[in-house]
Amino acid sequence: MNSQSNSDHDLLTDESTMEELEKQYAAYVRHDVYGTMGRGEIPWKEKVLLGIAFVTLLPLRVALATLVVVLYYCICRVCTLFMAPNREDEQEDYAHMGGWRRSVMYWSGRLLSRVMLFAFGFYWITTLDATINNQVDFDDQSKEHERPGVIISNHVSHMDILYHMSSSFPSFVAKRSVGRLPLVGLISKCLGCVYVQRESKSSNTKGVSAVVNERIQEAHKNKSAPMMMLFPEGTTTNGDYLLPFKTGAFLAKAPVLPVILKYPYERFSPAWESISGVRHVILLLCQFVNYMTVTRLPVYYPSQEEKDNPKVYAENVRRLMAREGKLIMSDIGLAEKRVYHAALSGRPAVLHQKED
Repeated sequence: MNSQSNSDHDLLTDESTMEELEKQYAAYVRHDVYGTMGRGEIPWKEKVLLGIAFVTLLPLRVALATLVVVLYYCICRVCTLFMAPNREDEQEDYAHMGGWRRSVMYWSGRLLSRVMLFAFGFYWITTLDATINNQVDFDDQSKEHERPGVIISNHVSHMDILYHMSSSFPSFVAKRSVGRLPLVGLISKCLGCVYVQRESKSSNTKGVSAVVNERIQEAHKNKSAPMMMLFPEGTTTNGDYLLPFKTGAFLAKAPVLPVILKYPYERFSPAWESISGVRHVILLLCQFVNYMTVTRLPVYYPSQEEKDNPKVYAENVRRLMAREGKLIMSDIGLAEKRVYHAALSGRPAVLHQKED
């Protein structure tokens, strides 16, 4: 009897601890039928649907996605023949390629990114253009035709990148290891990705920040320059929350184009917050239909106060996006996400660990 009582007590304690964790780290909690980390107990009907999709949809979608990647790699290879990449500031890219090469890469990249989304089950995408009153007088002709220097977006899923590639084909910030991957490495260089070694705290971090700043300013002033695309939250959420913004996208003092992505779902949530990358991709590919809603806000022109204080600029844009996207503002970030993941993985000893 004592053994049974202890077991029941431990179960209640675990459930209580999990409830506390989910309240504290609500921005990273999954609410779909697959549960925490995508490993929850699922009903038999869901198992049947998953099994059917695994042997039918999954192989077809993997084949189509592979074909798209290989095809675009070949296009990039042809367009970069006899060309040396830009290697300034410890970067390596083809961001400033011009002429027919740039046109071919740009338009084929947008088209094939949309085909890739189709392969992942996003057969249609709902796009909304929000009309709001910014702090800027939009009748001011000096502002009317200004180009934003950077696109900023909330970060929910792997699919965010594919959507932005299909929409505007911008440059991203990526791990340096991405540039060394087969096929994808060359594609990322043609996108003009700015590479950063996130695991390192060396002096190259400042260099990356400077490169991003220059790219944003250049895109703002030069219509032929590729746009930058940044996720100022620095990590993904479950799609219901908006984390604090880092100031990197706002240091250049250029206008920004805010975009809000949402993924309505019934069974599997496309959000990538507390689920492994491989499991996420497999379950996403096994879902018969995936949905995406995009809200594009007007270009946000900073006031003089915001130009002088990037933190104010970032916070004002964040509040605007939260309001227009009906997102809940949270004050946690990547450090707390790692603590939550550690707790889910059975390592409660790091619950109070903080990052530098």
